[in-house]
Amino acid sequence: MSMFQLSVVSPDRIVVDEVAESLVAPGVEGYFGILAGHEPFVSQLKIGALKFRDAGGRDQKVAVAGGFLEASGDRVIVLADAAERAEEIDIERARAALERARKRLEEKDVNIVRAQAAIERALNRLKVAGA
Repeated sequence: MSMFQLSVVSPDRIVVDEVAESLVAPGVEGYFGILAGHEPFVSQLKIGALKFRDAGGRDQKVAVAGGFLEASGDRVIVLADAAERAEEIDIERARAALERARKRLEEKDVNIVRAQAAIERALNRLKVAGA
């Protein structure tokens, strides 16, 4: 199977920099897949699970909180607003963030959009972590 170089970068670090054989990403218009040799492509990402199969054939997951993806032949670059590999996610911390965001929605003077986004990010992290 053909491979491509996958890089997932968040503002504070490189989360993934390895060879992959396939990728499924959460685009704003829905999930989409990429294989090596994909036509040049750019997409905005939404909160969701980025799934890829590494060179060893193992399925990997990364929780992403928006950003952009660029595919060009033998390289895919994801510039994520935030990203964590499934095994890096602190489940208790994600549950606490979910609870805080839910409580925030009950307050009188709350930014509903921000609170809902926080809930979506926390739920995504828990889902990617398998919790």
